[in-house]
Amino acid sequence: MQQFAKRAISTSAKSFSRLEPPKHQITCICSSSLFQPGRLHPPASESHNALSHTFLRSFPSIRFTSTKTKAKMTDATNHPLSGLWQPTQLQKLHYGADSVKKHLLDCLPSENSKAFIITGSSLATKTPLVKQVESLLGAKHAGTFSKIGQHAPVADLDAATELVNKDSSIDTVISIGGGSPIDSAKAISHRLHDKSGKWLYHIAIPTTLSASECTMMAGYTEKDGVKTGVRGKELVPHVVLYDATFALHTPERLWLSTGLRAMDHAIELLYHPTASEMPARWMALQAAGSLFSGLSKYKSDPKDSDNITSLQLASFASLGYLGYNIKGGLGLSHALGYALGSPYNIPHGITSCLTLGHVVKLKAADPAAAEQIARLLPFIGESTSGDKKKDAERVGERVLGLVKDLGLDSDLRNYEVGKDQIPVITKRATGQESGDVYDAVEGLVKGLFV
Repeated sequence: MQQFAKRAISTSAKSFSRLEPPKHQITCICSSSLFQPGRLHPPASESHNALSHTFLRSFPSIRFTSTKTKAKMTDATNHPLSGLWQPTQLQKLHYGADSVKKHLLDCLPSENSKAFIITGSSLATKTPLVKQVESLLGAKHAGTFSKIGQHAPVADLDAATELVNKDSSIDTVISIGGGSPIDSAKAISHRLHDKSGKWLYHIAIPTTLSASECTMMAGYTEKDGVKTGVRGKELVPHVVLYDATFALHTPERLWLSTGLRAMDHAIELLYHPTASEMPARWMALQAAGSLFSGLSKYKSDPKDSDNITSLQLASFASLGYLGYNIKGGLGLSHALGYALGSPYNIPHGITSCLTLGHVVKLKAADPAAAEQIARLLPFIGESTSGDKKKDAERVGERVLGLVKDLGLDSDLRNYEVGKDQIPVITKRATGQESGDVYDAVEGLVKGLFV
């Protein structure tokens, strides 16, 4: 694996600009403030080597369509230390037990607001949570769609959009659940804006640690299984309500695995070339450290309300300070997650369990990435050795150990993915069919069959 990685590092950045998108594409409609029209990726920063940029720009299979929004972009540099952070439109974040009961009504944009709820069937039928929110809203409740499935199938999104579109009095969407309902609510707002020019006010009530409430992207799955997305600064929820009493209803395995997803966000944000040093990387370090300790504590005591709230805040810290300035996908672990997730019906929390530790160990061969990853060791209770590569590899080992200690998956065979899919997965994640980068990632994917 190291040999492959070292060879990939030496590959010129120029060779990556000629990549052809694979047949299994992820289509993303995004603002030109985030991507230059007509390009697969933003231009590479001269301060990072080729391997770093290929993995960090991620998603070579994404096709971007530009809108008219414009904003000045600035890459971050570590030597010298410089960069840019642009806050999102988030207006309020309430956290703590019973925060929904205490604050939901005050968070509505006006006294005459009408709110539509987007959620999944499990929360609606197996927990009292959706009924509680409907009761709190009273006459302000305009309806509920509770059939959003895993990876947000476009048929579910179409049905929900149709219901919201029928009632012109609706000005607010409330998403309850994990990434799929939250992303669906964003996508519905985007669709309505395309039709009417109006954005919905979005209140997110997360019940997992996936951190979808932090981002400006909404992903959903087309009928053919292709992951599609829309992206824009207006898609970030206006309000986030972290309520530990809601999280008590989340199955343990889902909670823990999405915690690894948040860990994935935090670690890959550390070595992203356009991430700001402050607050993005500072908060990512704190997030990863809190997740390491908090997830283990949750495993032994899943009813500890304060620990649940701390984990929710760590999840927010993993992506909540991303800002509008970030360009491209987060990194290789996320690219692999998308290559594995919807095509094989694997939850994204589990894809992070499968890939993150191995990706970190591979990235340790990249000096620029290793420098950032090594910063995490003191946050997980270990001393640095001064050898950045060695320290970064140690972080990868700790991630793999945490996945094992939490009893989460580390073997693709548990999801009936055959080894014949290795080249398919590798191509989806890299956008290539051969070469040093392809070889490095292929070696990593082979290691997922343990």
